[in-house]
Amino acid sequence: MLHDDFPRTIPQQVAQLTRLGLQGSPEDIACRLRAVSYYRLSSYWHPYLNNDGAFKDATSIDDIWNRYMFDRELRLLLLDAIERIEVCMRTTIAHRHATHFGPFSYANDINSLQETAGRVTRTQWHERVHHEVRQNREILLTRTRDRNGDTHTAPPVWVAAEVMSMGTIVSFFNLCHKWMRKEIADDFDTSERVFSTWMLALHAGRNIAAHHGRLWNRELGIKPLIPFTKSQPLWHDPFTISNNRVFALLSIAQYCLAFIEPQCGWKRRVVNLLQEYPQIPPRSMGMPTDWRRHAIWRDT
Repeated sequence: MLHDDFPRTIPQQVAQLTRLGLQGSPEDIACRLRAVSYYRLSSYWHPYLNNDGAFKDATSIDDIWNRYMFDRELRLLLLDAIERIEVCMRTTIAHRHATHFGPFSYANDINSLQETAGRVTRTQWHERVHHEVRQNREILLTRTRDRNGDTHTAPPVWVAAEVMSMGTIVSFFNLCHKWMRKEIADDFDTSERVFSTWMLALHAGRNIAAHHGRLWNRELGIKPLIPFTKSQPLWHDPFTISNNRVFALLSIAQYCLAFIEPQCGWKRRVVNLLQEYPQIPPRSMGMPTDWRRHAIWRDT
């Protein structure tokens, strides 16, 4: 492989890969390298290498490109699910907070939020929200400033929630009092502790996908909690879903969408994607070969 500290031309990269046994025409390999860098694509050919760094027999550029395209489609699919969940969270948290504490309490009432949640303090969160509100130029936000500017320096929570980043929304949830977090988690038939880890893991997954990172065989840095068997046997029927690979994120997304948009057809799209790429090893994603037997994925 190329580990030099100076750039190589595309023809030099093609020659190196060919010497290592990669099959395919030089023109096809060069075309792929111009579209996706040698370094990025190397993450996808790594499973095709022998211990000596050469490619396994019969490995072609098409094999590697198919794996790359699968990962791309997987990222887009996960982003679609997370968008739906994120929008629902904005709506739910804003509504519940306004109902219990009023539309402006999130910005100025210290009693409406906990002092700290994990590494984020209430003061830090307020600063982040004010920054995101100031930076936003949405027409609705401008109109709200004009309407409430004489009495309030911040927009109502349902407006502010629309301009918060997903990370800010996740911190908002964690800073809410436990009884409110429980109310929200109850909507998804799970505990507030479990649901909090789900939101953190989905946020991390969103960042990977949004920045075009490799997702399909990545070990998760933030591992969501899988509910206990006694509280939610669904998650263990007929096997327990592992929490360290992308299958956990896909399962959490599908579980949440069953409450948010049960008719959206997202589960079928996941199944179709795996069927379209039968050469992708499911276990690299934390999926056993009989993954569709799991209660969350049945009937697709």
